[in-house]
Amino acid sequence: MEREPSASSTADVREDLLVDRARRGDADAFGRLYELHLDRIYRYVYYRVGSSNEAEDLTEHVFLKACEAIGHYESRGLPFAAWLYRMAHNAVIDHYRARRPTTSIDETFDVEDERQNPVASAEALVDREVLKVAIKRLNSDQQTVILLRFIEGLSHAEVGKILGKSEGAVRVIQHRALGAMARFLRSLPSAGTADA
Repeated sequence: MEREPSASSTADVREDLLVDRARRGDADAFGRLYELHLDRIYRYVYYRVGSSNEAEDLTEHVFLKACEAIGHYESRGLPFAAWLYRMAHNAVIDHYRARRPTTSIDETFDVEDERQNPVASAEALVDREVLKVAIKRLNSDQQTVILLRFIEGLSHAEVGKILGKSEGAVRVIQHRALGAMARFLRSLPSAGTADA
């Protein structure tokens, strides 16, 4: 009995065809790739720079560079998204080198959900602020791993390909980052022990 291809494998084949067409100069194919990956790349960049204006500029820079370099793109067994994330990662690094000193995650968790009641909104804001502070205390690689793993939902292997590190190295970075965040969160005074 023959199995039907899964939706993800069919999507991968379609993306591979788009990449092949784009490599041969098909602007429409590159436009479709742009549409497929724009939100993910923007979100990654936004979580690193914390400003929507800067994230928009850097994301457009990433896609401009990708458009210019698509003719030289080689899969090498990696998904096309890994190539884009790598460009985005490098763009963020270049951005911070040019603008030191700047924090990388200032407004990351400032989006409010108007459907929540005021008490829930206040509690969520406090939780986001504490989490933002915990993430900002991490080094750049740790921040990147945490964002790609838990915000973007990528696997250890995918993150490793983007960062040019082994899957094991990504696991170690994640373990150390989570440990550092846990230590920081444990060091905070609990709300129940505050003096009245």
